[in-house]
Amino acid sequence: MTANILPAGRNIGVAIVAPSGYPPDDCVLARGIALLQAQGCRIHNYYEPAASYQRFGGTPASCQAQLHAAAANPDVQIVMAVRGGYGLSRLLPALDLAQLAASGKLFVGHSDFTVLQMALLAQAGAVSFAGPMLCSDFGREDASAFTLRHFWDCLESDTHRITVPAAGNPAVDVGGTLWGGNLTILNHLLGTPYFPQIRNGILFIEDINEHPYRIERMLLQLLHAGVLAQQRAILLGDFSGYRVTDYDRGYDFNAMLAFIRSQLTIPVLTGLPFGHVADKLTLPVGGHAHLASDASAFQLTLSAYPNLLS
Repeated sequence: MTANILPAGRNIGVAIVAPSGYPPDDCVLARGIALLQAQGCRIHNYYEPAASYQRFGGTPASCQAQLHAAAANPDVQIVMAVRGGYGLSRLLPALDLAQLAASGKLFVGHSDFTVLQMALLAQAGAVSFAGPMLCSDFGREDASAFTLRHFWDCLESDTHRITVPAAGNPAVDVGGTLWGGNLTILNHLLGTPYFPQIRNGILFIEDINEHPYRIERMLLQLLHAGVLAQQRAILLGDFSGYRVTDYDRGYDFNAMLAFIRSQLTIPVLTGLPFGHVADKLTLPVGGHAHLASDASAFQLTLSAYPNLLS
């Protein structure tokens, strides 16, 4: 399935950490590790199933220790979360963010991992990667060739260009800092020292199981807090898993989107392949992006981010 998209000779140290939820299925965990190994990765697994605690990958102290140990290991280049869920917010006061940033590791994940990505960017100006996780992506029985290809294409180059067919978007030609992630997490961190102050940025967001009115409410919170007015564009990823009812009387995602667009002076684009979906891009959080779009597609050119070549 993946042989045609993988270069030969890869020898990359990948640390597996569980700073949020624990993997509910050991078979999925093992399958994810096996796929990474088949791609030429040396696995350093810091998650211990026996040490999982309640709904978490460990106690706050042990989850913190996983991240710090992975960052300190000279044989590791990539630090990947096993899954999201919830838990990283518990660790923030105890994490040595300067140490994690200085380690030079490529931290990768999404969902609750947005907590760490925002904290690294806010506190240390460090770039991390919104991208696949071990269980939900590498551990899938039908692991996405799209996701794996873009993961390695991004991390194994110093620039990465993506063209996405997407109809109905406004014409845009802007550049700026690419940042964002899970919308719920962004709102959760707003007003804290872990929320980055990005001006002239390109904000990308996604979420799952959130009704359009909740998405609207969170976007309005960012708008009223002055965050959205400081951006050059907003890119919407996947927002699935919700259900509208008869009570909504036609209020759906498109109605919400039309209202949000009416409240903003910056362009809002849809169709970014990112979120809680099988096919997802890997995006450098804090890197530079150039966004160009027309009525049929948009192109995202990524640069100024750490990678496996540097």
